[in-house]
Amino acid sequence: MEAPKFLRLDVKRALNRVRAASMPFAWSLNPYRGCGHGCAFCYARGTHEYLGYHADDTFRSRIHVKQELPAVLEAELSARLARAGGDVERMAASLGTVAIGTATDPYQSAEARFGITRRCLEVLVRYGVRFSITTRSPLVLRDLDLLKRARLEGVHVSLHTLDAEIWRAFEPATPPPGVRLRALAQLAEAGLPVSVFVAPVLPYLTDDVASIAAVMQAARAAGAADAMVSPLRLAPEVKPWFFAVLRRAYPAMVARYERLYAGRAYPPRAYAERLYAVEALARRAAGLAPRQVPADAPGDEPAAQTEGARGEPKPAAPGLRCVQLTLPL
Repeated sequence: MEAPKFLRLDVKRALNRVRAASMPFAWSLNPYRGCGHGCAFCYARGTHEYLGYHADDTFRSRIHVKQELPAVLEAELSARLARAGGDVERMAASLGTVAIGTATDPYQSAEARFGITRRCLEVLVRYGVRFSITTRSPLVLRDLDLLKRARLEGVHVSLHTLDAEIWRAFEPATPPPGVRLRALAQLAEAGLPVSVFVAPVLPYLTDDVASIAAVMQAARAAGAADAMVSPLRLAPEVKPWFFAVLRRAYPAMVARYERLYAGRAYPPRAYAERLYAVEALARRAAGLAPRQVPADAPGDEPAAQTEGARGEPKPAAPGLRCVQLTLPL
């Protein structure tokens, strides 16, 4: 496995508008492009094509660091505050919730080295902006001091399985499930709102009641207030890499996946409806309240959960400037 290379990525804006009405946040913030976790199923792999790469393991081995992001964020919030007449509450209310980590993990290993996420949090706290964080990493615990005095909507810990074999097959560079659960427990013990994202659910591997309920029960025992289940999305540019991993780890599943995802990014609506029924049973088994299924639940070709909706807009390649970073370890 090739060691990641870090490249500086100049940015002109920090906050990205999220226009999908189904999303519970209005803006996203992603300190990095690419992710050292390199999960085989990551829908954000496709965003690396905007930088001139393929959606293969380059996503893990070429990490683009937005070193000036905190300064750009500061400038954007300062301008918003001026337009709000210096009223911090008015400015923060008009902005709504900023989701951190919609495209790549803000606490991937690069964060320990560059600290971009922490510097962005310092800005958000200073301006009283409400935000949420999605991560697979216990590195988030480093920023407990900031999170305790922030307007924190919640920390969402992504954990799609407790099965060690499945974890190693699809996300071997991520912290083990047990490590994530311990981090979740420490966040909860610190009085922070935490939940678990059981996502993505892998068809025929982790989509049964027992598997999903096990994750929910473990998360609830660690202090999670809620859980969200989401099916696997395989955009065309992500499919080749995912299927290569699936072929190595679970060759008997390949034909079934090919039928399920033939010509589509999500499995058919019938599968989605079955998954929500499974989720309802798992929530009951885990002692969680029922969740209302959204009207636009994923099935066939949903419009809500696309990279443009959940992550960053497609940038114009000619305007990007990337240089390799040579900071010491």
